[in-house]
Amino acid sequence: MSRRRVLESLSGLLLGMFVSMLASTVVSTSLPTIIHDLDGDQTAFTWVVTATLLTTAISTPVWGKLADLMNRKLLFQIAVAIFVLATAAAGFSQNTDTLIAFRAVQGLGAGGLAALSQVIMADIISPRERGRYMGLFGAVMAVATVGGPLLGGVITDAWGWRWNFYVALPFAIAALVLVQRTLHLPARPKGTATIDYLGIVLLSTAVSLLLIWVTLAGSSFDWWSITTLLMVGGAVVATVAFIVVELRTREPLIPLSLFRDRTFTLAVIASIATGIAMFGASVFLSQYMQLARGATPTEAGIMTIPMIAGLLIASVGGGALITRTGRWKPFVVLGGALLIAGSYLLSTIHYDTDFSLVSLYMVLLGAGVGLTMQNLVLVVQNSTDPSRIGVASSGVTFFRSLGGTIGVSVMGAALAARVTDLVTERTDDITAALQSLGADAPTWAAQLQSGALPKVSEMPEALRVVFEDIYANGISHSFLFAVPFAVLSLIAIVFLPNKPLTRMTTSERISASEADLATVSVPEGMEVLTATGSIRVVEGTKSADGDAGQSR
Repeated sequence: MSRRRVLESLSGLLLGMFVSMLASTVVSTSLPTIIHDLDGDQTAFTWVVTATLLTTAISTPVWGKLADLMNRKLLFQIAVAIFVLATAAAGFSQNTDTLIAFRAVQGLGAGGLAALSQVIMADIISPRERGRYMGLFGAVMAVATVGGPLLGGVITDAWGWRWNFYVALPFAIAALVLVQRTLHLPARPKGTATIDYLGIVLLSTAVSLLLIWVTLAGSSFDWWSITTLLMVGGAVVATVAFIVVELRTREPLIPLSLFRDRTFTLAVIASIATGIAMFGASVFLSQYMQLARGATPTEAGIMTIPMIAGLLIASVGGGALITRTGRWKPFVVLGGALLIAGSYLLSTIHYDTDFSLVSLYMVLLGAGVGLTMQNLVLVVQNSTDPSRIGVASSGVTFFRSLGGTIGVSVMGAALAARVTDLVTERTDDITAALQSLGADAPTWAAQLQSGALPKVSEMPEALRVVFEDIYANGISHSFLFAVPFAVLSLIAIVFLPNKPLTRMTTSERISASEADLATVSVPEGMEVLTATGSIRVVEGTKSADGDAGQSR
């Protein structure tokens, strides 16, 4: 494809990705306000996020499998429609349970967008040339990730948080039209879609049981209890059954043979830590700004810009350098090191930490995500059999989403437990702060006893300082859980095979592979090999001494 054709095809894909990112980020800064208005607690806050991540993780390999068998353009359009319609429906939620349900449906579309965007990019752009176009994706990412939270904060403060769920609708309609008109993909051989439904059920069961246990253990039931034994045991049994099914089925949801490839296995391990850092930071940094520094949703959106700036600069700059030099490993290793530094430093923040230091820590974490997230998928696509690009790409994305889902659940559970302990420890300080409020004391006491997530920015000064310190301590404590995974990620990246990037797209690699299989040179007298018609012999030229020359 010419550069002009590539840009035309990318325009629809870019707008589709922009829609999905905008619909997600525009709600991020208003989530504390949403949970407060719907009388939800910290557990509800965590599940509003993890419900989307859970269904995203589960549906990603399904979309990837379909991408290897069906029309990728149509699948992308279906994913956009599911995502945006579910997002709009969430705006009508009257309680946190309904909101969580719609967010789960939203994740089904998000899984398609995450998997298909990577697969379609491989159809259009070769791994070596992809960095040249990363500026476009970086610009879209910047507008959505920086503009989304700002827009969401303004909408929340001006018209109410429900309008955040409707803002993506006009962009979605435009994206569907543009994708139909501009996205032109190479023709692919048709296949028969066979979905591993039993695998989907078993995978969903295993992950759901694990997440529910992590979220509720310690609050709804004891860590060491019959309930824990049943849930963890059920998750283990479902996991073992899933592995058995995947080994026996003809079209597995996640082909376990992929793990024979060292590149794929190490990239999966590294992607888990990237998912924890990416999703954990986006969720809990927004909480930190509003609950530990008393920011409004609009201010919180502005205050998280440093992380997005680090992600954008690292992603675009790293992509350009990879295309120019053809070397990818030094940049991914640097990204792994920055993940460790950013995660650890964010675990040291307090409510009164100098914001310039917090900004520096966010930049480091964002740069780490920017250098690892897309490049790990790139490395896998570069080394995978082109006929399995869909399942391989979605496999890495699946484990990244799964890592983010489990990471957010663990960090949220740790935050909730830590906040509960700190509130108990500082009962005297809270009581003294309430007594200083005079006639307003009963009102604030009732709000605190309700268990709902507090709106710290509206608290009186004496009470606000206490709760800012409590939440800052809890949020920084939760970031410690990301550090060991970041270390494991760097180790996996270091051992990734340093294979050069190819200049061929997926379609070109498939064509070349078919040509190699179809053209086989054999010595004279071996014509019997062609009896089945499975090998086509290209007759070679005769040399002067009568020997068969090699065909080209």
